Amino acid sequence: MADALRVLMTADCVGGVFTYALALARELGRLGAEVHLATMGEPMRPAQREESSAVPSLVVHESRYALEWMESPWAEVDAAGRWLVGLAHDLGVDVVHLNGYAQGDAGFPAPVVVAGHSCVASWWVAVHGEEAPPSLRTYRERVRAGIRAAGAVIAPSAAMLEALARHHGPLRSPSVVPNGLSAMPARVAARREPFVLAAGRVWDRAKNLSVLEQVAPRVSHPIRVAGSDAHPDGTACPLRGVTALGWLAPADLAREMDRAAVFVAPALYEPFGLGPLEAAARGCALVVSDIPSLREIWGDAALFVPPADADAIARALGGLLEDDLFRARMASHARERAARFTAAAMARGTLAAYARAGAARAGRLLQAHGGDACAS
Repeated sequence: MADALRVLMTADCVGGVFTYALALARELGRLGAEVHLATMGEPMRPAQREESSAVPSLVVHESRYALEWMESPWAEVDAAGRWLVGLAHDLGVDVVHLNGYAQGDAGFPAPVVVAGHSCVASWWVAVHGEEAPPSLRTYRERVRAGIRAAGAVIAPSAAMLEALARHHGPLRSPSVVPNGLSAMPARVAARREPFVLAAGRVWDRAKNLSVLEQVAPRVSHPIRVAGSDAHPDGTACPLRGVTALGWLAPADLAREMDRAAVFVAPALYEPFGLGPLEAAARGCALVVSDIPSLREIWGDAALFVPPADADAIARALGGLLEDDLFRARMASHARERAARFTAAAMARGTLAAYARAGAARAGRLLQAHGGDACAS
């Protein structure tokens, strides 16, 4: 594809950014782009490798460089920057899409777009209730420098974009580009099994999955939790009183969502929330934290609960599990809401950001598909 828009995109293999990157790469490929995905953080799992190999026009460049939020990462972050700049030169890319911040000012030979999926500074405020400590000064300086070097900044929710502006702004050409699903299941089962499902990094305090240990004795149905409890630093954070499923491949997690009556996301901090989106698309009713980002995404299509209130979470779960008509109605509302978030819209919004950052070929590609390169 000699005339294709060529994108160098980064992704870590630790969390939901990898899922986002594959969905975006697949849709950009359908529009005529060629995506080179540079992975970092930890080795790809076999399921991730299999998933990525199924995406047309995607080339994976794998590494294990530490991520900027990890312990003492800066030598590896700098090495990763040099590696990425070399890739950009060798591949002759039109745009660099960073799903992180610190390499933004590495000196790329093409326009840079930074996508903000989370940040330690806003994470810290949500989890600890206070501003990040002086020990994170280097992190903040590096993130701020990377963001200011970008030609455009995108985030999956207005709440996350506002957090980036507050902690690291000003932002150049900012826009909200929500995450999206590649496809909605054609139909979902109306009859569901009476259990609650949760999914996320168990070790991440922002996911707040530990509150389910307090919730479990208060509900009369099982709670099943999918996600790794092994922190990248080697420590483990196992949950008690729930059924721990461990990390699940996407197909296995989808099967759990197809069965579950309710999906719960009690996060203290969630810039978008791919887990609730996927669960809603597959027919789960939702109980989610009453935080600005999830209010923004779900409107009246979920039950909202204070994330630290185990009694309130248990009451919301019980109300859905014990009333099939109410659960079915809420599940239908959630599925209708989920259908608004498509990978096609995500790709168009991302192409518009590429164009605003200075990637002329992205603007032409967007216009060829009926879009507006100046859209925000």
